[in-house]
Amino acid sequence: MAKQRGHGEGSIYQRKDKRWVASITLENRKRKYLYGGTRKEVQEQLKKALHEQQQGKLATGPKQTVEQFFNRWLEEVHKPTIRISTYTKYRNLLNRHIIPVIGRIQLNKLTVEHVQALYARKLQEGYKPSTIHATHELIHRGLDQAVRWKQEKLTLTTEQARKLLDTAKGHLLETLLTVALATGMRRGELLGLRWQDINFETMSLQVCRTVGFGKGRKYVVNEPKTASGRRRIILPQFAVDALKQHRIQQLERRLQVGTAWVDRDLVFCDITGDYFPLSSLEYMFQALLKKASLPHMPFHNLRHSAATILLTMGVHPKVVQELLGHSQISMTMDTYSHVLPSMQQDAMNKLNEAFKQQP
Repeated sequence: MAKQRGHGEGSIYQRKDKRWVASITLENRKRKYLYGGTRKEVQEQLKKALHEQQQGKLATGPKQTVEQFFNRWLEEVHKPTIRISTYTKYRNLLNRHIIPVIGRIQLNKLTVEHVQALYARKLQEGYKPSTIHATHELIHRGLDQAVRWKQEKLTLTTEQARKLLDTAKGHLLETLLTVALATGMRRGELLGLRWQDINFETMSLQVCRTVGFGKGRKYVVNEPKTASGRRRIILPQFAVDALKQHRIQQLERRLQVGTAWVDRDLVFCDITGDYFPLSSLEYMFQALLKKASLPHMPFHNLRHSAATILLTMGVHPKVVQELLGHSQISMTMDTYSHVLPSMQQDAMNKLNEAFKQQP
């Protein structure tokens, strides 16, 4: 008896009439069939179908409990970005107040009433309002991440990424988008990149800082919080060429602006050399997506697009982990698990070619 395939798995085979068929298991365990004249043709169809299927799934999992989600979020995602004292505070709040009360509830069934009941219970137990506020802040941060994970399932394919860059030719964001897709750098890392961080001879750049908003919507420059965040990235030739051209255009703009130019040595800046406004960046990015007839997504999804494209090309996950600056490879594998089915199929196809009997 053939092994029953699980949801999200696929297979490729050739029929007696020489047509190639790819099949995929849907959520209701029914099979969807894709047809083509060659193995490569149906293999591409299968990749696309698996990718689209995984994008439609909640990143946090339909049956994941509050305890499971918050443990994963705190340990694998939030811990590398915060100080030890903050992590210890969050872990204590989670273990003492959140998990014992609402930990067994499925995340997708958690309601405002559940959370409000948690706060009321802690007040009745005599905890200070400051403890209730800290618990609320932790829950709020975690659930915000859950929503982002759901949104971030949407990524660009290689063809869509090319279309975006073609649409952005001559645009102020052209090189920024090019480097984002080539490196998977975070938005704050891109906006904090300086020309002194780029070595054109070795075709590489160094991630040394990140830029974000502080109190009063003022820009704040920080060093990466983890050793893995401070990383060297090798650049592909097309990104180097784009950066060189961008440098020439920026110098020309600087001459036009004259004394009004703000010299921060920024690679990606506004028209006066100062930090690029985040609101303008998002507005321009959304306009380019619309012009290219691509789906709406946050700018941060370019980072996920870069990783997904590399993994589907067969790049080793360890390399992708180092490129993205993830502290653990498990974080990379969990975040991009939707790519693994097509990678496994490619591996089996290559194994089949290596060991198949010759006629």
